[in-house]
Amino acid sequence: MPDLTRPQAPDDTIGDRDLTAWRSRFGRWLVGVFAGLARASRPAARRVASWSSAHLAFVVFAVVALVVLIALVEGIETVYEGVVGRNGPTAVDQPVLDAAISLRSPGLDSAVTAFTDVGGPVGMPILALVAVAVITWRRRRWTPIVLTLIAAAGSLAMTVVGKNVVDRARPPASLAVPPLEVSPSFPSGHTLNATVLTTIVVYLVLIESTAAWQRTLAITLGTVFVVTMGLSRVFLGHHWLTDVLAGWLIGLAWALAVITAHRLWLTLRERPGSADSPDGIPQQGPAS
Repeated sequence: MPDLTRPQAPDDTIGDRDLTAWRSRFGRWLVGVFAGLARASRPAARRVASWSSAHLAFVVFAVVALVVLIALVEGIETVYEGVVGRNGPTAVDQPVLDAAISLRSPGLDSAVTAFTDVGGPVGMPILALVAVAVITWRRRRWTPIVLTLIAAAGSLAMTVVGKNVVDRARPPASLAVPPLEVSPSFPSGHTLNATVLTTIVVYLVLIESTAAWQRTLAITLGTVFVVTMGLSRVFLGHHWLTDVLAGWLIGLAWALAVITAHRLWLTLRERPGSADSPDGIPQQGPAS
């Protein structure tokens, strides 16, 4: 049984990329904001303040999620109106579904159904937790599990809110492959959750990997899995294409918010010099 409190390999790099080096102006500004919390403290309490500012970084993705969710409500209303009016990007929904129906066969329907179940509310969490448990055991740190649980909680919240706000009807039951689903259609929960959890797992694998081919393979497999999971929902007639597109976009936005928060936490934890810098930019490591 590993000692999860004992540090192992560095967790602040992906290959040669230093995750605590921020190249964008917004990233450096973000670091400066949280580093300012530490600078404002008394010298004797600076170490405690540094710890607090690092952990406070997790608030970033909560705030980003809230902002994204508010923005999505406006976008969802627009998309729904497009569905009703048969205009805008949703005009492709029916033609795409018709094309999917033309490709169906009993054997293919069964295979796609088995695959889409992997991304369901039971299969996807199990798959992600197994992968993250292995990474946690190898790294001997709880961070991978914490990141995954937070990402999953936000993903579930956005799925529930999105469905309740729009309450969009699924494609007609006569055009869907059983078993049928009865929850609102927008956004695709399978797609959104698969996008979030897969992106986080791939991110953790990239940190763990030591060879470029391993990172390339992880990104390729993750992308293929997320894309095919979304398309399987359209193929089976369980969602419209725009439901899936929304799932991809919302899921990716939330996953990137979690990753950004993790990078911010790493920066303030690993680079205490940032608290002494006037602009909050770490004074060690590669220039950003």
